[in-house]
Amino acid sequence: MRSTSSRACGFWNGTERAPVPGSGQTPSEAAYAALPYRPCVGVVLRNPDGLIFAGQRIDNPGPAWQMPQGGIDPGEAPQTAALRELAEETGLAPHAVRVTAETPDWLRYDLPRELVGKLWKGRYRGQEQKWFLMDFDGPDSLIDIATEVPEFSRWQWMTPDDLVAAIVPFKRALYRSVFDALGDDLAAGPVRR
Repeated sequence: MRSTSSRACGFWNGTERAPVPGSGQTPSEAAYAALPYRPCVGVVLRNPDGLIFAGQRIDNPGPAWQMPQGGIDPGEAPQTAALRELAEETGLAPHAVRVTAETPDWLRYDLPRELVGKLWKGRYRGQEQKWFLMDFDGPDSLIDIATEVPEFSRWQWMTPDDLVAAIVPFKRALYRSVFDALGDDLAAGPVRR
């Protein structure tokens, strides 16, 4: 069964649109600054060629490629959440990957203020994420984005630079930070079984 917390951690989902509590509109600067960050995880899924999985968001008509990511359920450990999200978004079971690194710190991004009232019922200003580098050396045919609640309309392997260029603009600095934080592990290349 799909986690209810993970559905809202992508770009946007039509079922998650709700007004900012008390206003129904874009929050004021003060209200925006007072909102907390939503705890989430992200997955940098790397193939044997060192390329990164990227999925085109199904709910965005324009180009909006991203890596698997999603919310942490109450009481769930971040790595467990990352493996669950990977399965929910790509169909890959935990045994199909190796967790090889994680970001030392939680990384944040802010939503543009005009999106706050449309996402997560206006309760969060953005996300605070722990990212995991996972190596996958199986056949591409194991990846199945036609999941119970699909997040992506198509997928491909990309270089980190291409992925940063393809993500929605407000997440570009986050993706650069993720790749910088995992830099040594990314440079070392995939860990093979």
